Amino acid sequence: MMNDSTEARAKEILEQMTLKQKVYEMHGHGLARFGLSILFSKKVKPVHAGGNKKFDLPSTIFLDGPRGVSFYKGTTAFPTTMARGASWDVDLERRIGEAMAKEVRALGANYSGAVCMNLLRHPAWGRSQETYGEDPHHLGEMASALVAGIQSHNVQACVKHFAANSMENNRFGGSINMDERTLRDVYLPHFKKVTERGAASVMSAYNKVNGEYCGHSKYLLTDILRKEWGFKGYITSDWQNGLYDTKKGVEAGMNIEMPAANCYRLSNIKKLLKNGDLTEQQIDTLVYPIIYTKLLFASKKDKQTYPKSIVGCEAHVALAREATEKSAVLLKNESNILPLEKTSVKTIAVIGSLASVAQTGDHGSSRVFTTSLISPLEALQYYFEGSTTKVLTASNSDLAKVKEVSAQADVVLVVAGTTYLDEGEFIGNGQIRDKKNPNKKNFITKTGVLAVGGDRAYLHLHQADIDVIKAAASVNKKVVVSLVAGSAVTVEEWHEEVSAIIQTFYNGQEGGHALARLLFGEVNPSGKLPFTVPVSENDLPPFDSYAAEVDYGYYHGYTLLDKELILPRYPFGYGLSYTKFQLSDLQKELGDVLQLSLNVTNIGSREGAEVVQVYIGLEPQQGGSNQLDVPQKLLRGFAKVNLLAGEQKHITITIPLTELAHYDPEVEESVVLKGNYNFWVGNSSDDEQMLKGSFVVE
Repeated sequence: MMNDSTEARAKEILEQMTLKQKVYEMHGHGLARFGLSILFSKKVKPVHAGGNKKFDLPSTIFLDGPRGVSFYKGTTAFPTTMARGASWDVDLERRIGEAMAKEVRALGANYSGAVCMNLLRHPAWGRSQETYGEDPHHLGEMASALVAGIQSHNVQACVKHFAANSMENNRFGGSINMDERTLRDVYLPHFKKVTERGAASVMSAYNKVNGEYCGHSKYLLTDILRKEWGFKGYITSDWQNGLYDTKKGVEAGMNIEMPAANCYRLSNIKKLLKNGDLTEQQIDTLVYPIIYTKLLFASKKDKQTYPKSIVGCEAHVALAREATEKSAVLLKNESNILPLEKTSVKTIAVIGSLASVAQTGDHGSSRVFTTSLISPLEALQYYFEGSTTKVLTASNSDLAKVKEVSAQADVVLVVAGTTYLDEGEFIGNGQIRDKKNPNKKNFITKTGVLAVGGDRAYLHLHQADIDVIKAAASVNKKVVVSLVAGSAVTVEEWHEEVSAIIQTFYNGQEGGHALARLLFGEVNPSGKLPFTVPVSENDLPPFDSYAAEVDYGYYHGYTLLDKELILPRYPFGYGLSYTKFQLSDLQKELGDVLQLSLNVTNIGSREGAEVVQVYIGLEPQQGGSNQLDVPQKLLRGFAKVNLLAGEQKHITITIPLTELAHYDPEVEESVVLKGNYNFWVGNSSDDEQMLKGSFVVE
């Protein structure tokens, strides 16, 4: 929403600015200082953009951080975005946004790159850990909550990467090709939602869409984002390789080139103006949203102080642990082996490739240098400190020792999965990664500060971990596997041989302590999968992330498996609990919104939380020649409900009918199709006990 007084002041400043002052607003500066601070101090010096003391116009001061403020020693390391997506808890995500913003402010910045929200098309995507999942509605709601939390402390939130950024090895210039329906219905709705709800800024993606670089795309940046969606904030390029041509960037509507002026140099702009290739009005059009947005945030009343003691403070560490505990997804719990009884476990074996590894995720731009980090093995040793319980361990490379300690244990914990060496942001030289030499390093990565990163080679565990699981299971029937990864891990090689599986993702600085509390029932896991886990990787769309051209179809994840009648190993939205829930008494009211009311009851003996999920699908019309091919069902609403043992709550989930819109290429706009709709209310996309109903849109 525009602010009249701020709008008038922004126009006044713009009219008084020289061309040099305008262009200064259009690019970042301080790149050398930023790079040196990362390499040598682990206390990042932020990149600035613009700023003018004469007009009392602040600089835009950027700090990155999907899982906490990046590259500054001592900041809070929250679970990665995908882990938090598994919480399905919008209130929790808003509070995390607030904590991140407070640390940004305490470190002298006012612009956060924390809101990563690209759709997960395939779990092998190396940067999957930085987004919330595979579903546009879920993505939009979780990202909106983070934006709201960040901006409540006058920090401008940057949502990224616009658009269709979902492969790492070809992210520097690979073209993601798709038809208009796929773009509008699958890869843009979450961006539309978060920008319409007031996000200050959008960052474009490195990749191309349909052959055109996103940073050069007038269709994406101006026609859709500004004209159709009414976005009033500013757009920045992704860093260093997000813009290649000055004229194309200006014409597309790119406001700020980050982190330095490669294309948006004053000399380049002057030359294009002199030759008549650009007009100063075009420059004014780019600069105005920058001035307006900065003035709008600077004018907000904020009496709170942000001392450096906020950074990594006790309250934020406690919030990180809460997020870790609410994000864990219990995938299997045969014979209710979990939770374990602390007093009855006299010996526990903690093994697997990641048992003694303390990690918070990849080593790209989201890396957080927390001062407090503990491995699962250390956490279990601490948990049993002072007791008679023995904590045993063995190396992955010594299967005989693995069997020996597993045979001695009352229960075996195997911690297995991936690290930054398997997946992460690809840090490169601006070119598509070389498939023939995928481990080639550039100057930056040779230092060891940043990892090469890239996409996962496969979805199953490394063979060494599979061998350890099988060795442990051959001598002990009580084997629990904790999966650590950015997204889905296939489990077919060993699933039937273990008693319990819990996915903990890259779960932040409190991950070790939280895992102990989860296993021993001090907290009840309530996470739900934000993606589909297939039986076979072949059940998913093809994934060749080294390709220069990739075609994206309309279906992926649970919508694809529904269409192909393929059963997943674990469906989207799935997750077990240590208690049981019952949904009942479903009622609907239909007007401009669909209002669904129901009772949620905890019929078990422990406190817990259930995620009530609403899926809606249009019934195929018999003989309809113009019927659009749409998914059988799509997530359209959800609510997380915490319940004491035996407690019942009455909840209402409201869904605007506009949420049901699909893009119709005949009329070239998104419309709510007429017809009979079915809805399902349950605890996953494939819940056999779903409550069902229907309604008609005429």
